[in-house]
This record gives sequence, C-alpha cells and structure tokens, in this order.
Amino acid sequence: MRKKTKFNQQKRVAIRNHSAEANLFSRRTFIAFIGLVVLVLVLFSNIYGFQINSYDKYQTRSNSNRIKLLPVKPNRGLIYDRNGVLLAENKPVYSIDVIPEQVDDMKETIVNVSTLLGISDEQQRRFFESLKGKRRFKPLELKSQLSDQQIALFSVNKHKYPGVFIDAKLKRYYPFGYLTTHTLGYVARINRKDANKLEDDGISANYAATRNIGKLGLEKYYEKILHGTIGHQAVEVNNQGRIIRTLNFTPPVPGKDLTLTLDIELQMIAKRALSGKRGAVVAIDPRDGGILAMYSNPSYDGNLFVHGISSKNYKKITDSKDSPFLNRAVQGEYPPASTVKPFLALTGLDANIITSESRIYDPGWFQIKGVKRKYGEISRWGHGWVNLSKAIEKSCNVYFYTLADKLGIDNISEMMGKFGFGDLTGIDIHEEKKGILPSAAWKRARYNQPWYGGETVITGIGQSYWTATPLQLAQATSILVNKGVIKVPHLLKATSEANNTPKTNEELGSPSPLITDMQYDEKAPIVLGQEDSWDIILDAMHNTAQKLGATAYSAFKGTKYDAAGKTGSAQVAGLKEGEKYDAAATEENKRDNAMFIAFAPYENPEIVIAVAIENVAKGGGGTNAGPVARQIMDQYFGKRVIISQDKSKHPHHDNIYGKKLQPPKVLLVR
Repeated sequence: MRKKTKFNQQKRVAIRNHSAEANLFSRRTFIAFIGLVVLVLVLFSNIYGFQINSYDKYQTRSNSNRIKLLPVKPNRGLIYDRNGVLLAENKPVYSIDVIPEQVDDMKETIVNVSTLLGISDEQQRRFFESLKGKRRFKPLELKSQLSDQQIALFSVNKHKYPGVFIDAKLKRYYPFGYLTTHTLGYVARINRKDANKLEDDGISANYAATRNIGKLGLEKYYEKILHGTIGHQAVEVNNQGRIIRTLNFTPPVPGKDLTLTLDIELQMIAKRALSGKRGAVVAIDPRDGGILAMYSNPSYDGNLFVHGISSKNYKKITDSKDSPFLNRAVQGEYPPASTVKPFLALTGLDANIITSESRIYDPGWFQIKGVKRKYGEISRWGHGWVNLSKAIEKSCNVYFYTLADKLGIDNISEMMGKFGFGDLTGIDIHEEKKGILPSAAWKRARYNQPWYGGETVITGIGQSYWTATPLQLAQATSILVNKGVIKVPHLLKATSEANNTPKTNEELGSPSPLITDMQYDEKAPIVLGQEDSWDIILDAMHNTAQKLGATAYSAFKGTKYDAAGKTGSAQVAGLKEGEKYDAAATEENKRDNAMFIAFAPYENPEIVIAVAIENVAKGGGGTNAGPVARQIMDQYFGKRVIISQDKSKHPHHDNIYGKKLQPPKVLLVR
C-alpha cells in the first residue's frame, strides 16, 4: 500500500512541467503589461485631448459655470424741443427691495414695513408669490414708485429692518404729460409682440437688459436711435450663482438725444385754445417742413403707461366718448370743406378752364344740366356776379360747383393728389392715416358703383367722399405757399450724443461735431403751366383774411403781422334737398365741423396752420377755428417766453406753466 502511494506521488511529480508553467506565466505577465501600457496610453491620449486639443472648448465650459456675462441697460436718449426745453427725461423711481437671506422673520418684517408705508394686501400677496423659487441672496421688489414721504419715513426707520432697502431705477418721464403724448408717444413694457419683432429684426440681444420699448409716436419711430447699445459686466460666481467679484465691465452706450422742431410754447397755446373742444391743430414752418406744433384734443397722460396703466385708468380712457386715444392731427379724417377751394381754383387756372377774371352769376343755387336737384349756397340769395378772388373771399359754393362740374372728378383727383391728399405725408411717426381722395376708379374699386355728376359737384366744396387729416391740410397749404416746392413734414431737427444736446436756437445754428442736423429729401415739385397762377390764389387767400366782409377777416382783425387764410364748414350729416341746417336741433355728433387754414406773413411765410374742430354748436370755420389759428400766430410773432429748465418747475397736466411763470397775454385772445 505504501509502495502504491509513493508511486502515485512520483507520477504526479513527473507530470508537472515547471518550464511550461514559467513560460505561461511570462506570457500572461507580458500580455497584462501590454494591456496596462495600452490603457496608460489611452489615458494619456485622453488627457492630451482634454488638456491640449480641446482646451478652449472645456475652458469655455468651465468659465461658463464660473463666469457670468450680465447685460447692462443703456440710458435712453432724452428729447428736447427746438428751444432746449426737456420733453422726455429719465427720472429716478424709488422702490422698496428685500434680500430674503438677510431677513430672519420674513412675514413679520413685510407686515411691519407694509404698515409703515401703507403697502396694500394685494402688493404683499404678489411679493410672497414672487418669493417662491427665487434665490435668497437676490433682491426682490416689494413696492415701486415710492413717494418722497414714504422714502423719508423708511429712511428714519431703516435700522429696524435689516435686509430691506431703498433702490433707485431710471424710468421714462414726460414733464408735460397730456400736452405731448400724441406727438412723443410713450414707452411701456416689452410684450410678446415686441419680443417677436425684435427677434425678427435680429436685435433682441441688444434688449437683454431692457424692459420698456417705444410704443407710439417719436418714441416708437426713433426707437433704435433712442435706445442705445447694451453694455456687459463679467462677474465670477460660485456654484450657487452668488457673485464673488467683478472681472470686467463694458459700459453701455447711451441712446442719442433728439432735438425736435416742436415749440412747446405753441403746443401750450394750442391746448389752451382747444380747451373743451374735440379737434386738432398742426403748425408747420413751410421753409423746411418742421412741425412747430401738433396737438390733438382731448389727450391723455403717457406717464400712466410707463409703469403699467391700471385697468381703472385704462377703462376711463377707452370709455370716453371723446376718444382720447385718437390722434386727430394725423388720424382724424375730416371732410376738408371750403379749405380746398383755393386748390380747386388753382386746378381750374392750370387747366385753362378759368382765369382770374372769369365770372359767374350766383343766384343762391346750382343745378346740373338735365338734373332736377339744386345745390344750395351759403347765402340764401347768392353772391351775384363773382370772379375767382371774390369766390374765395366769400367762399362762394356756386362758383366751385360750376368749376368742379367743368373739371370733372378725375382732373380734380389728379391735381389734389399732387398736393398730398389721399396719401401719407411722410411725417416721422407711424400712426398717420391717408384719408380719402375720391375718383371714379376709387369708387368703382371700393363700392363697385359708377361715379355720378352730383358727387363731382359736392367734391368741389370739399364734401362727398373726400376726407383729409389736419396734417394733410397743413402740408397742402405749405406746398401752396412754396409755389409747388414740397418739403417733407417732420418733427426731428437734430440728433446728438448724450448730454451734448444744444439748448438754444443759436447753438442749433452753430456747427458742432456732436450734432447731426437731419436732412430730408424733397419730392418732385408741382409745375404749373403759368407761374402767376400761384400768386393769383395766394392773393385771394390774403384778401380773405384782410378784406372787410371776407370770411376770415374777423379772425385776423387788428394783427400786427400780415396773414392769409381760408375758412371751411364741413357737413357731418347730409341734409335733404331744401332742408336747412339747424345746429341747435341737431345731435352733437352730427353737427358741422369747423375747418381753417392760414399762413403768415403773406410775404415770405414762416408759419402755416391747419385747424379742425368737431361738431361746433354754432358758426363755422371763421368763428370757431379761425381764433385758434390766431392765438398760435399771436404767440409765434409776439414776445416769446421760454419755459424754465428747472425740473422742479416742470408743468403737469393742466398746470401748463410753472409756479413762477405767468402765461403770455396772448392767451386771452379769443
């Protein structure tokens, strides 16, 4: 048994091959070593790729987690009138802000601060709602638009409320409120429509820190100029997003300041003259097309929209029967009435249908050949024999019925189109309307009906389908006094870098590298067959304001300047044949409108005015609209009173003069 066991052991010893095992171990070790080397090479390859080849990529990712680029809002450009009076500024608005992590008992602190400052329950509720999900180290607004009394009250008690502080932000402010809203427009919070438009224009990045944008008027038209260019602040943050330090700061570029052609004093006179009336005034300098005054009444305060208008205030405006939102100066479409008679007469002269001495007999009515209907005259008994000048002076309807009938609607439409009727004037605000300049083709396209001779007749006195805005009337008159030369009406006179806006007319006239005077292209002039036709019409308008008994005489009686003009009374509701108009018995919204155009001085005109007043109780254009034009011209040619630039004396709403300034005597003129 022992021999067999010993034999087995010897057999097992003989079977083991130590050399083979050593070789196998060596091969395995070598393979493992090769694998290890490969893994090390892969590791170093990846390290090389991360640290060398992809350094910029991963450095950027790292920096994006560590460094934040915060946008910095630029200051919006200011707006001045032609005399340097500030019309739109950036005013500090104070708010109460809270840093949550510095407040031990948030509820108790908010209740105490609210009791101290009179903060409503609704404002507290909104604060606690906005608190949810916000980073605790970032300030959160509790109440904005603090009054001076609230600021002073909190300042005294500030030590009681750690983590609560007063913050200041710049907000747009319009010192003259109602007076300039329809012209300047206003800024308000950027909505979804605005954001989409900015995205489509490729400039949304420039508004990353901006909350408000121009909504109407000049604020909207010159938004890109006024807004400026965004700046950036590079800051280092920790993993919680808390700012550790500022690394770099690129300051924003403020928007450019605008100097307007507008004269705020004339704007004030327009507001005072239109007090209690619905209507509009436009005054233009015919020498360059600059708008001197453009006021629509009633108006509203654009400041209400800057901070977000309340539903109560918005409803008050929208529910008003006087439509304050309507900018009547550029959107009010009125029958121009007899104010277009000078233009019709010019058309007749150019077409050789009449001369300055052509006469017709006015029996008090006009009748189209073969038609039974009679078209009435202002004077029941007519004006007898009238020539062109007398027809304009007396506003003889029969003369222009006859002339229109001979001209035909298409000839009238063609010439009136040259004066800008039925088209945009090109003024630098977006809200302008075209009005209607009727023609046979226009009626066919709109109503699919033929044009009738009776419609031509009443078109000759500015009625029928014809409508025009006060701006169009002022522009047409400007072209008339310029004898066909067309100047584009505009509000912007010059732009300048921030804080370098000139403050006087003398500075405006001085060359400066910081000032850019705006240049406006002229349209092709109106060329007449006979140049003296212009003078014939202008002389007739001069007589209309200077001759005793002429329709505009009472408006300019006794002035020291030499004015010319034309009156108009536009029917709003049609009358049946033979029916007499009675304002007292007519509903207010169906009463006649009073229209007026004027210019002065007669030689080398400096100012052109168009006035429209809705639904007058009695009288016509000479009685109602003429005195409005007179007050503006009296101010323009009289002694000027420049408004104080002291911010503490800026007028508000109806208090249009500062406490120490008295209105000029011209305001008493009626």
